[in-house]
Order: sequence, then structure tokens, then C-alpha cells
Amino acid sequence: MRSVVIGTAGHIDHGKSALVMALTGTDPDRLKEEKARGITIDLGFAHAAVGGFDMAFVDVPGHERFVKNMLAGVGGIDAVVLVIAADESVMPQTREHFAICRLLDVRAGLVALTKSDLVDAETLELARLDARELVAGSALADAPIVAVSSKTGAGLDALRDALAAVAARAPVRGEAGPLRLPIDRVFSMRGFGTVVTGTLTSGTLGLDEELVVLPPGHRVKVRGLQVHGSARPSAAAGRRVAVNLGGVEVADITRGDTLTRDGAFEITRRFDVAIDLLPDAKPLRHGARVRFHHGTTELLGRVALAPAELAPGHRAHARIRLEAPAVLTRGDRFILRQYSPAITIAGGRVLDPAPARTPIRTAAALARFARLEAGDRAAVAAFVEERRGAGLTLDEIARRAGLTIETATAMAAQLTGAGSARLVGREVFSAPVAAALEARLVAMVAEHHRANPLSEGLPREEAREKIFGQASAALFEDVLQRLAAGGKVAGRDRLAQPGRSVSLTPEEARAEEGLDRVYREAGLAPPDLASAAAAAGISAPIADRMSKLLLKRKTLIKVEALIFHAAALDKLKQEVRALKGEGSPAKVDVAGFKDRYGVSRKYAIPLLEWLDRERVTRRVGDARVVL
Repeated sequence: MRSVVIGTAGHIDHGKSALVMALTGTDPDRLKEEKARGITIDLGFAHAAVGGFDMAFVDVPGHERFVKNMLAGVGGIDAVVLVIAADESVMPQTREHFAICRLLDVRAGLVALTKSDLVDAETLELARLDARELVAGSALADAPIVAVSSKTGAGLDALRDALAAVAARAPVRGEAGPLRLPIDRVFSMRGFGTVVTGTLTSGTLGLDEELVVLPPGHRVKVRGLQVHGSARPSAAAGRRVAVNLGGVEVADITRGDTLTRDGAFEITRRFDVAIDLLPDAKPLRHGARVRFHHGTTELLGRVALAPAELAPGHRAHARIRLEAPAVLTRGDRFILRQYSPAITIAGGRVLDPAPARTPIRTAAALARFARLEAGDRAAVAAFVEERRGAGLTLDEIARRAGLTIETATAMAAQLTGAGSARLVGREVFSAPVAAALEARLVAMVAEHHRANPLSEGLPREEAREKIFGQASAALFEDVLQRLAAGGKVAGRDRLAQPGRSVSLTPEEARAEEGLDRVYREAGLAPPDLASAAAAAGISAPIADRMSKLLLKRKTLIKVEALIFHAAALDKLKQEVRALKGEGSPAKVDVAGFKDRYGVSRKYAIPLLEWLDRERVTRRVGDARVVL
């Protein structure tokens, strides 16, 4: 049996609670104060099977002082019953409640003319005309208007039939989406502990699941689950549920928190929106302080408008900054109430729950708002572009754009196919941004060769830091692979133009040959660089450049402050290792080393320590043992 959540709306004392009780047999007024005063103060709940549907009724207070409680109830409804007492007709809270339903885009519902037993036919018809005038031009313009008496039962069967027809047209909740349960009640039950209730607006919920309560971040476990008072192993979107939570105290949770899975939604205090100001509201000014209502959440915040002022009955783009965090995603509906006095003034839709800290009144900002309004695909493309080289993961796209992970993956594939995005693993990047980074890298490698003709290439980490500093490591690797495959860049640790080798002038070539000869002939007693340059007949600047090249090529090797030819050190290694055949164990001390190779202590000590580091010898006391 499909479950549909029906919310009541209407002025105080127009018979909302009595109507719910007549339909379900359950009194939704549960508080002592409500029964004593005869008015609904907080949300009430009841359910009944009507016309093949499992209907959960959310009864909301009608008093103007409790509109915030009303808002906590209507955020999760599928359809509305607008209750109008026939003996009083349309009243102020009737209008405000209906305006709220319109702003929240509740498109299914009907009008119940209650207390029909208290009026004559003419008065009833006048109330019907008033009701039709109220809903004219809205989604309920053609909705049924049913006269009913909760006291006598007249019209209840017709109301049930109308409710079944409305339920059939109500939108189906997305079970495939992420789990989302806005909490509207928190209490403790003896023997069970903490219990929360709410309407499961998307996803599915099961026993023993480990979840999180946002925004506080408490990790909890589902120890029990009930739907309409009956224990269930699971529940799907569209159900009113009670959840017994382990790992958290009642004091740690409040109305307005959201039960969900970790990483499913953005926690934000700054977000971009489209706002519709009611025709009878005062102009909304830039920077106005407002009461923000979303789901079961009520928070204070300020509105930064793209225009300087929003006129009544018009729409504008804005950025809202809250005084406390909220759990939002793209597409969420919300209500704005004036800070003081607290009256409903506007509603709107979240366009981006996590925008960057950028201006909202520039031409670029206005163009961005237009893209956000153009649809989910255009919005996702904008999100990806704004992240530049950092990109967005598929999970981040789903969370920010209000999509399932399957839809986000398909959308990324579409953007990639259209050439506007690049998918690397599970990360999505702007294709134009990636192409620009590729071009910069190719240019940087070419410039490095021009400025450093003796270099074998641009150091990889230098390229990453200078060009890809804020970019994803995955994008850097992808760019290198693409450039290598395209024959534009080669190398791993050093990035070079393919086929590019060190370019030497004739003078540099002679200097390279001269230094190689001097150090090779010097063996284990090499001169310093200045003396080697003089012996080779080359200038000091060229000797410095060419010595660095030879060291980089490992033709020369630096041992502490001394420079040796690699051939001399290789020969030394072989000769020392050969000592093992002359006696066991083979040992080398400083004096013997000096005599054997005809070098001074200046060379002997560094060379012996180098042999230790190369694992040819190991020092034992004052001597070395050949390994």
C-alpha cells in the first residue's frame, strides 16, 4: 500500500484537528496544554487507510504564534488539505498557510469546508466562492472543494474519495535517493531510550544501520523502527517513521536536525537561491535579517540580494548567510519570514548549497545565476568549472546538485561526451581548464629548455607546484599521460621535449672534454675546480656550468667537498673488494690506504667514508673490514 503524507493547513479553530480525528479515529492533539486550551500548539500525527492508500496526517497549528511549528510540519507533505470553516470563511492564517504551501510548491490537495452543519446553504456557497477565489491561479485552482462536518459525519465519505484521488496524483518520493529524515520530534521512551520521528523524504531506512545526525555530526545506530506504531525492518521514502537511536542522548538532538548517511548532504551556512517575494509583502532590502525555514529547521540569517531591493510579487537571486549550519542540497524549497514581526514574506529554491566566496552583483555572477537556473546539467557544469583544477568527485556532485550517484555519473559522462568535462577515475574536471593547464605545461617545458640549455628537463615537482599547485594529483597525472601519448612531453622525473638533448656550444663541448680529461688523469687525488679549470685552459664560469652538467650525468661524483671522476671511484671499489682474496678477514686502515694509493689524509678519509656508505667496507675500531 502506497504511503502518502497529508498535511492540514488553515486558520485557528477552523476544525483541522477535529477533521483528522473524524478521518482516523486518532486525536492529533497530544499535549495537555492543547487539550486544556482547545487549540493545536505543536504538530500532531495520525494515520488511516483511505481508498487504498496508507495516509499519514500531519496536523499543524493554526494560531499565528505557532506558524513556525506549522512550517516544521508542511515541509515533508505530499498533499495539503486546506481547511476553511464554513461559518467564518477565509481568514488571515488561511491566507498565510496557503501562501506557504504555494511557496513550497505543494501541488496536490483539496479544500475542506468544515463546520458545514453550522451554516445554511447560502452561507456554505459563499464560503465555497471565497475558497475558489483564494486558490485561483494556483496548483489547487481546480482542486475539489468538499463540504464536511466532523461533528455529524456529513461529507466524510466524499472527502475520503477526494483524498484518494488527490493521493493518486501526488508525486512519488524517490527511494533511490540518499536517506533523508528531517526530525520533527525527539523524546525518550522508557526501556528504549532516544526516539526521533519525521517524514522520510528520500531513500530507505533499515534496522542496525549506522547513520549520522546532522549538523551536529552525532554517529548513531538504528536500534528500532516503527511505521504507524508497528515495528518494521525497513521503511521507504514517503513514510512517517519513528526511529529508536543508539549512541545518542535526547539532549543531543533537536527538531530541525537531519538523520542521514555520512557524506550524503552539504552542511552549509552560505548558499545561493532564487527568492519569490509575496505580493502583499513589503519590499525586501539587501542585507535584511530573516527567519529561514527549511524542512523542520528554523534559523536566523541575512539575505544578500543581487538587486539592491526586491519588489513585492517579484523574483530575484540572492545569497543567504545563516547564523547556524543547515543541511541543504540543490532544489530544496524554503520559506522566509520577516525577523520582526514574524510574518511569512517569501519562499524560494536552493540553487547552490556551497558557492565560493565570490561577489553576487557582477556581470559574471548574474551569468552564473542564469546557468544555475538553466537546469541540473548546466549547474553541474558551472560547479565543475568553478573548481578549476581541483575538480569535483562524483560523490561531491551528487551531494551538491541534489542527484543520485547514478544520475551524477550519467551527467558527468554526458558532459565528457560533449567536450565540456574530463572524467579521471571518479573525479570530474573542466575540459577547457584541463586543456589550458596542458598548454601552460608544454610552454613551461619549452621555456625551461630555452633558459637552461644544459638541463635535461624541467623537474617534475617544480612543474606540479608552479602550474598544478591547487589542482588534483589525478589531473596532473592525466595531463602528463596525455602529453606523453601526444608526443609533446617526455620523461618522468624531469619533463622534456621529446628527442631534446643537452645543447652545448663548441666552447662548452671543449670544456666538457677538458674537465673529463683532467679529473680522469687525477685519479684519487683530484684538484679543486679552479685548478682543474686552469689545467684544462677554460674560464671559471664555463667550468662551473660544465662541472654541474658532468655531476648531473654522474661522470663526476662529489664526495664531501672533493670531486672525483666516476671511473676512478669504480676502479677503487673493484680493487678494495679484491682484497678479500688476499687474506681473511681483509682489513683496510688509514695508513695502509694512504700507502697503497699514494694519497694524503685529505683524500684518504673521505674516500674510506665513501666506501662505508657504498657498503664496500664497514668500520670496526680504527680499521675497515671489507664486506
